[in-house]
Amino acid sequence: MDKQELIKLAFEAREHSYSPYSGFCVGAALLTSGGKVYQGCNVENASYGAAICAERNAAMKAVYDGERRFEAIAICGYPRGGRPEDAGFAYPCGICRQFLREFCDPKQMKVYVARTPDDVLEATLEDMMPHSFGPEDLIGDVPGV
Repeated sequence: MDKQELIKLAFEAREHSYSPYSGFCVGAALLTSGGKVYQGCNVENASYGAAICAERNAAMKAVYDGERRFEAIAICGYPRGGRPEDAGFAYPCGICRQFLREFCDPKQMKVYVARTPDDVLEATLEDMMPHSFGPEDLIGDVPGV
């Protein structure tokens, strides 16, 4: 799967956002090392802390399906009814960065943050979260990793 197709799928996922409180709709498309793509959107809740970001929505679907290695993620987000070209970049939050970190090599995991399908910031997860903590930092064997 190429970068442009992954970005297109993130914009498609954005259309499913449930964001009645902020009106900020986010979509994500996650590529696994097995070549599968999982889409996710943000889902808000009246109890704000119970909301879930698009990136974790996609990642949880992948994990549920047995995927444990992530290769790339595309993310887009902007206000409902707005034009993407009028918005800034919707970077993944810290919780999402840490969640993704669990299932990838941060030096290799590509992160595409798209304002429009043609205006895309490309980085690695390591670029976005240097000196991160992951499973390999724990002492001893970690079951299932």
